[in-house]
Amino acid sequence: MPKISRRLQTLQAKVEEKDYHPLEALALLKDTATAKFTEAAEAHIRLGIDPKYTDQQLRTTVALPKGTGQIVRVAVIARGEKVNEASNAGADIVGSEELIDEIQKGRMDFDKLIATPDVMPQVARLGKLLGPRGLMPSPKGGTVTFDLAGAIAEFKAGKLEFRADRTGIVHVMFGKTTFSPEDLLVNLKALQETIDRNRPSGAKGRYWRTFYVAATMGPSIKVDISALRDLKLSEVA
Repeated sequence: MPKISRRLQTLQAKVEEKDYHPLEALALLKDTATAKFTEAAEAHIRLGIDPKYTDQQLRTTVALPKGTGQIVRVAVIARGEKVNEASNAGADIVGSEELIDEIQKGRMDFDKLIATPDVMPQVARLGKLLGPRGLMPSPKGGTVTFDLAGAIAEFKAGKLEFRADRTGIVHVMFGKTTFSPEDLLVNLKALQETIDRNRPSGAKGRYWRTFYVAATMGPSIKVDISALRDLKLSEVA
């Protein structure tokens, strides 16, 4: 068994074995964020799906109303006038075939990669490099599009792509521990609604199994799923 630090043991003692009301859980999350850096607020959600079946896979995006608290560096691969459009829209890195070559040689100084559909046949050869890092452009993720200005604005404002892993668990960063509990709750509610709205067609029985939140270096805190789903956004904002 891995050794648990004294710091984490102290924090774990603050967390009761119960389902916390969402706002109470997020206040406790902030209280247990004691690392020497600004920690992320993370959600870990087990769903009643088996992603080995194509009709039980979950991959989508969520627009976090209060942002992510991160500076997102966006790279765009396009051609012709779309290169200028991306640059004017605020992309940090823009290019065509030469950018594909640079990425192939190891360039990875970006957080999100957007590509226009016409360059995807060339971008496809980067799959082995980008796939494991979660950076491969995809239509489902909103990163393969001709609407570059819209996509760049959304990702810089707090749009995230996420997917259920092979065990049916979703891991998503939904803000920073410097956010107020109320702002974290607005983002968490948006995440919950997105997961409900994109329920896979093959998901049968109980969809939501367990829902935990935690700071990056903090203990897991169980959230009352029913209370979160019943919550109205007007009660949060």
